[in-house]
Parts: sequence; structure tokens; C-alpha cells
Amino acid sequence: MPAMPAIPLLPLPRLPGSRPARTLETRRLLDDITPLAPGRGRPAPRHGPDRTAPIEPRSIAVVGNAPEAGRIGAAVDRADWVIRFNNAQGFGGATGRRLTHLVLVNFGGQTREWLEDMSFHRRAAVRHAQGFLLPIDPGIEERRRPTPLAEKRAGGEHDWTPELCARLSLRGAPVWLFNDPLFFAARAALSCEGGRGDGVPSSGFLALYWLLSRLRRVRWTIDVYGFGFAGWDGHDWAAERRWVERHEREGRLRLHPLRSA
Repeated sequence: MPAMPAIPLLPLPRLPGSRPARTLETRRLLDDITPLAPGRGRPAPRHGPDRTAPIEPRSIAVVGNAPEAGRIGAAVDRADWVIRFNNAQGFGGATGRRLTHLVLVNFGGQTREWLEDMSFHRRAAVRHAQGFLLPIDPGIEERRRPTPLAEKRAGGEHDWTPELCARLSLRGAPVWLFNDPLFFAARAALSCEGGRGDGVPSSGFLALYWLLSRLRRVRWTIDVYGFGFAGWDGHDWAAERRWVERHEREGRLRLHPLRSA
């Protein structure tokens, strides 16, 4: 049996034990998230797909990973913020070259695979992201007494927040964590759409819910691309679709149909 790739032992960030309400100085993201790594200032062009994301955007593109998104790159690259997810399907090609916020799952087997890939932090999407959002709060007990790395590697579903944050910190971009209150508020919103009470909101849904919770104060244009509402059966896709379509009818976002729809 081949040896399992080693997960590099990098200095791990100290996760906060409590979550006081705060506003980030560089990104006013309310108290729905906690900063894990502040990032280092990096020179960025003022024009082109890698231009710096403004603090208060006027347009946001949320780009899911459905392969039927089509050739949407020109429209996506015009947005002030572009939020993508995990392996960022189509990035650098059909879905555009702009990426300001990359949402990366920080729990379970997918995260472990990334950490075992020594070149993960050099992937194109990771290199171009101006900041990272981790969607799953490890919880107070895990923050107080993190599971030992040897136990995590032995198998099962585990939180990888400190290890992932340490790897992402090599890029010099800030890392943020969605807090538990946001997760439970998003779940409650899905319950109002007929969703399961124990359902797990998808990363895409959490990002949209977070953005629209800020939209109460600031009027933005949010375009949603590449959302197929299908995948892991732990997510309540039907309820997520109903929620998104309702907010589209209310004029709070624009859901762009998939190419095959």
C-alpha cells in the first residue's frame, strides 16, 4: 500500500475562543465572520482581472461550479467582487479570470486531499484569490482542544481549519471564517422554504445569504452564475433553489440560467 502523502507541519493559527462583534478594518464584513489570518499587503494592478477588490463593491458575481455555466467570462470579469468555490470550475477560461474571494470547504475529505497536495497553494485559483472564506465554524470545543493531526489522518470527517489556514497563509492573502450564527440563520431561512431542519446549507448558499444580509444597508447588484442546485445529498437543493428564486423575484439578485436549461 503506498504511503500517504505527508501533510506539512506549518505554524497553526490560534483560533479565537469567543466571537465578539467586530468590523474588519480592511473589509467591512460585519460580525458574520472572524479573521483568522490578516494577510500581507500585495501590489495589485488597478486594471484587468487582478485589480484590487474595492471595500464597497457596486457589482458582485457569484460563480458556482456547474459545468453548464457557459462562456460567461466577459460579464464576470467586469464585476467588482467575484466569489468562487473550491476547485473553481472554469476559472481562467470560460467563466473568466477574475477572482476576489475563494470559498474553500474546511471540513472532511476534500480538504484533506488539498492538504496532502504539496502544490495546492500554488494552484491558479488559490494564487489569484485576494482573500479566502472558510464556511464551516469548527465550534467552541474544537477551538479549545483541536483534534490531533494523527487522529485526523487516521480517517473520518474532521475539521481542518488550522491546517488549511496555515497553508493559505503562504499566499499572503487574508483568511476569514464564517461564524456559527450565520450557518444557523441560513439553515433557518431554508426551513422557511420547506427545507429539512437538520440540513446543511451549501457553501454557495452561505455566501449568498451572507451577501444579502449585508444588502440591507448597501444596494449592490448580485449576479449568480453556474448554480445547478445539485450535488451532495446533505444539502437541501430544492429549498436553496426556492430561496434564490424568491429573492430574484424580489429584485435582490439575478440568477442566470445554465446553458442547458
